[in-house]
Amino acid sequence: MRHLIIGFLTLSLITTFAILPATAQQMARVETIAAVINEDVISESDLLDRMRLVIASSGMTDSKEIRERMMPRIMGILIEEKLKLQEAARLEIAILPEEIERGFASIAAQNNFTPEQFRMVLNKTGVSAKTLEDQIRAQIAWSKIVQVKLRPQILVSDNEVDVMIKRFKANEGKTEYLVSGIFLPVENPAEESGVRQLADNLTRQILEDKVPFPRLAVQFSQAPGATKGGDMGWVQEGQLPEEIDSVLGQLQEGELSKPIRTLSGYHIIHVRSKRMTTAQNIPSRDEIMNNVGLERLDRLQRSYLLDLKTGAFIEHRV
Repeated sequence: MRHLIIGFLTLSLITTFAILPATAQQMARVETIAAVINEDVISESDLLDRMRLVIASSGMTDSKEIRERMMPRIMGILIEEKLKLQEAARLEIAILPEEIERGFASIAAQNNFTPEQFRMVLNKTGVSAKTLEDQIRAQIAWSKIVQVKLRPQILVSDNEVDVMIKRFKANEGKTEYLVSGIFLPVENPAEESGVRQLADNLTRQILEDKVPFPRLAVQFSQAPGATKGGDMGWVQEGQLPEEIDSVLGQLQEGELSKPIRTLSGYHIIHVRSKRMTTAQNIPSRDEIMNNVGLERLDRLQRSYLLDLKTGAFIEHRV
C-alpha cells in the first residue's frame, strides 16, 4: 500500500496517507445539507470527503466507530474553514487560483507526482482533489488574515524578555522536557463529551501503535506546533498550565499522558526526552521573543476565531 506525503509548504503542513478504495455508495451520493454557516452550506458529501481524507492521511483504520467519534471534530473544522473564508471576503482579501495551484503542485512534487498524476492518486482514495484544494484555500485565507489583522498586534518588550531570562536562570539545575502535544479545544459545554471521546480514541490509537503521534497531531491538534507534528520544544517545570505541569513530572521518557483537561480543552502530552537546565541550553533573547510572540499569536487567533463563531448563524442538520 503506497503511503503519500501531503505538505503545504507555506504553512509547513506535513502528513501522510494511504490509498483506500472508493465505494459504490461514495460514487452515487445525493447532496444533503449537513450544516448552514451564515450564507454558506456544508454538504454531506463535503463532510464525508473530508472525513475520508483525514482518516486516510492520519493512518487511522476506517471504521464506523472511528467515523462516529471523528464526525463532530471534522464538522467543526469545516465550519471554521467556512468562517475563515467569509472573513477573508469581508476584509477583501483575495485567494488567487494560482496560489491554490501552487499549493497543490507543491504537495504533488513532494510525492514525485505532477499535479495531474496526483489528482488521479487522490481519486483512487475516493476523494475529489477539490477536497484538498478547499482545505488549501482556507489555509491561505487564514494565513493572510493573520498577517494583515493579527500579527501587527503582537508586541514583546525587552523587559518581558529580561523577566523570562531571569526565570530560566532561576530554574538552572531543574528538569526540562522535550515535549509534543495534541490540543483539542472545548469551546462550549455541548462539546465536552465528544471532545473527550476523541481524545480517548486518539490516545488509544497511539498507545496501540496504530498511528504515530505526529500524524494525529497534524490532523487534529489546534496548538501552534500542530503543523510540526505537535512539537512544543523544550519546556521547563512551571511553564505549562498547572494541570499539565503536575502530570509532566510523572512521565518517563517516551511516555504518553492520558487526556488532560484544562480550562481550554484536552491535552495529550508525549515526553520525548528530559535533561537538566543549564546556562548552555537557556534560549537566546531572539528565541524567547519569538516563542512568546507565537504563544500570544496563537491565543489571539483562537480568540478571533471564537468571536467569528459567536457572531455567526450556524445550524447543524446532521
